[in-house]
Amino acid sequence: MIITTLLVVFMILVFVLVFLFIRTIDKRKWLTLLVSLVLTPLVYFYMFYPFLNIIVPFHHQKHFNSEAWTKKPGLRYEMVKDITDSKFLIGKDKSEIEALLGKYEWLSWDDAKKQHDENLWNYGMGLLPGAFNDDKECLTLVFKNDKVFELKRFQEQIVFEDE
Repeated sequence: MIITTLLVVFMILVFVLVFLFIRTIDKRKWLTLLVSLVLTPLVYFYMFYPFLNIIVPFHHQKHFNSEAWTKKPGLRYEMVKDITDSKFLIGKDKSEIEALLGKYEWLSWDDAKKQHDENLWNYGMGLLPGAFNDDKECLTLVFKNDKVFELKRFQEQIVFEDE
């Protein structure tokens, strides 16, 4: 375990809360301090920390891997930061993109042409972990002259169809 400033601050906060709670049960300071010291790690790691992980959307970030991209589409959000930051897809043609990412999942709609735009490829990234997240992450590749010109990330609301 890595001890960080945030960990220490949170442990102190949990200790103070546990200490104040135990003080309502028993007024003996030495016993209150001892019980608080013993209970603080348990309360922190089994109550506070899991609750914090549910509320705060945190996820691992991985380097891009073409095999993982195609085999686990629900976990693509872990690789999207590497893709957008490194910009290694910029300048690649459609056949190279199809070899790396697979065939596009859907094309964006062009209102002017009233049809799908062959130069706007979209890929679903999956759902970011978190309790209050109801949007899925998406990535759009914008092509100019059959080469990737721009990468755009966006979130799309999940819509469930009535059965």
